[in-house]
Amino acid sequence: MHNGKLYKYLSLFYCYEVANFVEQDEREEVKPSIEMATQLAEALEVSLDYLVGSTDILLDKNIVAKILDIQKLKENDRQHVFALLDAFLKQTKLQSIM
Repeated sequence: MHNGKLYKYLSLFYCYEVANFVEQDEREEVKPSIEMATQLAEALEVSLDYLVGSTDILLDKNIVAKILDIQKLKENDRQHVFALLDAFLKQTKLQSIM
């Protein structure tokens, strides 16, 4: 089997297994391990909270990454970032109501 066919076969098999797992989970026949749930959330590019229904807020991974970068800044630098962000958001809100 050449690489293209093998990749297609493995992709289809994986999709089947995920669908089968989701069906079993919905019928409460199986409970995933935290590792499995984490892998599924990563594959679907959603948070674990979103996947398990603890929140209905779907967070953009790029935004979360930026927030984590901001968190690593010195306090003074963070305050500057927040001031810029606040000013931009206020301006955007004002423009949307005009």
